[in-house]
Amino acid sequence: MKVLGIIPARYGSSRFPGKPLIDLNGKTMIQRVYEGALKSNNIHKIIVATDDQRIVDEVQKFGGEVMMTSLDHSTGTDRCGEIAEKHPEYEVIINIQGDEPLVDYRQLDTLVEAFNNESVSIATLGIKDVSLDDIQNTNRIKIVVNHENKALYFSRSAIPNFANAKGNPLEIYPFLRHIGLYAFRTKTLLEIINLTPTKLETIESLEQLRWLYYGYTIQVIETTIETPNIDVPEDIEKVLRFL
Repeated sequence: MKVLGIIPARYGSSRFPGKPLIDLNGKTMIQRVYEGALKSNNIHKIIVATDDQRIVDEVQKFGGEVMMTSLDHSTGTDRCGEIAEKHPEYEVIINIQGDEPLVDYRQLDTLVEAFNNESVSIATLGIKDVSLDDIQNTNRIKIVVNHENKALYFSRSAIPNFANAKGNPLEIYPFLRHIGLYAFRTKTLLEIINLTPTKLETIESLEQLRWLYYGYTIQVIETTIETPNIDVPEDIEKVLRFL
């Protein structure tokens, strides 16, 4: 099973323009993501997918592989799809978040191993380290799964709702929080990038709801590993503390 890791990296982030090129203790964020992903035992090639020449220049500077993609992509998944179309020899594609400078290769390997089960077409990660604040925080995505750990729904809201629960909801239900790494069979990825967007994903601002809406299954793999990402400039300090 040949596996391609793709790191989507946009320069024009609305909340933090130029984010992939910020300096983190002598290395840019995109270099740290790339080097972290290289430690994976199960990924055979890694490509940065970008829409900006400055990022191309930086990746080439540190010896990484990079491809320019369309300016029209609205999601990292779409950007991954463009690269996947040009590399049909790879059976599985991992979308590696470009704002995770401390990406842990063990998470990537766990995702790849899910595809040893031939019924898995999309896989992602969930973690049970959930606080009451997480449940109520709309920036923390929650997942409900079925008996086979396939996703039933993702939401920014508290799911399941605990308005009628008696006692501490964390003691009543094993809440699961999403870790935003995805892996796809290449065939599946090339299908989902052509799906029409839905009102469901729009109201939640969660593109994975489009895949569920059209009948695709998402296998949720439990992890105990979580690394800090950088969404806004204020997040840099917490990453520097880890480094």
